[in-house]
Amino acid sequence: MITEVQIVLFRFSQTDQTEAKLRPAVLPSRLPGHYDDWMICMISSQLHQQIPDFDEVITSADSDFHQFGLKLASVIRMSRLAVVNSDMLLGKLGQIDVLRLSRIKQKLASWIQEI
Repeated sequence: MITEVQIVLFRFSQTDQTEAKLRPAVLPSRLPGHYDDWMICMISSQLHQQIPDFDEVITSADSDFHQFGLKLASVIRMSRLAVVNSDMLLGKLGQIDVLRLSRIKQKLASWIQEI
């Protein structure tokens, strides 16, 4: 069963749709409605891609790092969102802390309100 806070694997396409690469992703929320669709945020180990004050960085120094199932420090790239059906989500790696999830949701909500 898929739930919020999980870190899963998903084949994220490049923004030009040329290549899909298997990457970890976090599940901030299931979408409302009759379909089993989820909003997901890509996770990358390329820390230099972090957008300061927007993306969420996870390092081995964080007390909740062991829950993530990731081997390297990573960045939750909130600018790399997708909506996908749960059938497209491959495997569960771990989960994020509920406080971190709350922070992610707040940042996303603030960003959407600014648009």
